[in-house]
Amino acid sequence: MGDPQYMKFPDLRLAQSVFTLASPSATSTAKQSSLTTLQDAIREHKMAPLYHYLAHPQTGKLNATGESGSSHKASSSSAPSLRRTSSINTTSIIGVLGGFKQTGGADLPWDEKLYESMKRENEEELAAIQKEEDEAAEREGDTEVNTARGKRAELYARIGDKEKALEAFEKLLEKTGILASKIDIVLAIIRIAMFFDDKALVKKSVDRCSALVESGGDWDRRNRLKAYQGLHFITIRSHAAAAPLLLDSLSTFTATELCSYSNLVVYAVLAGSVALPRRDYKSRVVDAPEIRAIVGSEDSNERLAGLSGAVSAQPSAGTDPSAMDVDTTSSATPKPAVVNLTTLNSGSAEQEKAEPEIDFSSLALMIRSLYSGHYQNFFQSLSTVETQFLAQDRYLYEHRRWFVKEMRLRAYAQLLQSYKVVGLESMAQSFGVSVDWLDRDLAPFIASQRLPCTIDRVKGVIETQRAGDKNKQYTDVVKQGDQLITKLQKYGQVVRLRGSERT
Repeated sequence: MGDPQYMKFPDLRLAQSVFTLASPSATSTAKQSSLTTLQDAIREHKMAPLYHYLAHPQTGKLNATGESGSSHKASSSSAPSLRRTSSINTTSIIGVLGGFKQTGGADLPWDEKLYESMKRENEEELAAIQKEEDEAAEREGDTEVNTARGKRAELYARIGDKEKALEAFEKLLEKTGILASKIDIVLAIIRIAMFFDDKALVKKSVDRCSALVESGGDWDRRNRLKAYQGLHFITIRSHAAAAPLLLDSLSTFTATELCSYSNLVVYAVLAGSVALPRRDYKSRVVDAPEIRAIVGSEDSNERLAGLSGAVSAQPSAGTDPSAMDVDTTSSATPKPAVVNLTTLNSGSAEQEKAEPEIDFSSLALMIRSLYSGHYQNFFQSLSTVETQFLAQDRYLYEHRRWFVKEMRLRAYAQLLQSYKVVGLESMAQSFGVSVDWLDRDLAPFIASQRLPCTIDRVKGVIETQRAGDKNKQYTDVVKQGDQLITKLQKYGQVVRLRGSERT
């Protein structure tokens, strides 16, 4: 169906830079690096609308006046309801921060002359495109006219003008008859919505793209859509739906316009860790060669082979799976697997020097320690994963506390399911916490019936309450029987009514 189109813009890495610049969790070094990246991109691509959107003294999102005004406007309007996410009410490039910004001295300054210069160049480019479209309409055919319209839409996406870019792509979609091009256009709309964190538009566009792909999309676009869908589900906290999509995308990933391969691995690991049952977690996360190639091996050659797909079928020769197990008895500190998250798949040596390296050892430790039952190591690595990954990513930041809570619940349930009675002090020692802290942390899970157990502080034990198979079958029969009786009663009423009508 042809090569993908409209994939270059918008650059979602810039949205991450904006998030880092405004995030209270980012370090001053990261903020300065993001500021430099953002300023360079604004000047290079003449992004006058985005510059105005972010830095204008009165309405810019990176200053208190602009964000508070937009938040008030959003809260007064009725936003569509999406699952488990509050940022739907503040559609903004930094909406996940809830309107709170902390640039830490790395401010994006407003330069009126720079803005006017870039705005003038944008107008000149638009005039040239309009001239090209007029000439194509007069002398050539629809294909050339659509080419000019596509250039206009790409220009608006490049300079960060959300409304005009969406309008241009919608007009282009109406005039396009080729299915592959339609899919590419809708994927571009999804990225624009993701750039500005418009979750309602993302959901609408993902559903729209799914319908197009199902009507005859090719293999490449089907695989791209999987990654888009998985990332969208991550942002609305639907990890059970995101995990299979993201894990399936690992061996066929081509959507580098959406995120880097390393980022995709992180999202897949986190979604799988919180959503998959233990057996699937073992095969699809703990022992998955694509994941081990990024986070679970000290061999840089194996990591790079994983990015190229060389280890997608099976673990590389000479790799001992047992070497991946967490060793809590050894005093030696393993050498951390350090990977450049943003440039590992780019092949650019200059970028590799400019971007900070990211240590995946905490993520690898979390994966292994949860599966192997080393819960003290698991709690320590989970804390590091929260600060190093969840709090630093614009898609994960909003759900970081929920994720940590769900992972603690998973660890508690995994330990308790093996015992009928567990000592409180023994369990607290296993997790490396105090008895009082464990009691307070378990109480909400037990009260909400998410952990089938009770705490006896007098005896100092936790008693699990498992329903036997016979009891479960009895409960299911009673429940299904009640539903059947209700349906039969309704059916009987309808039959009697119709009989009386006939007489």
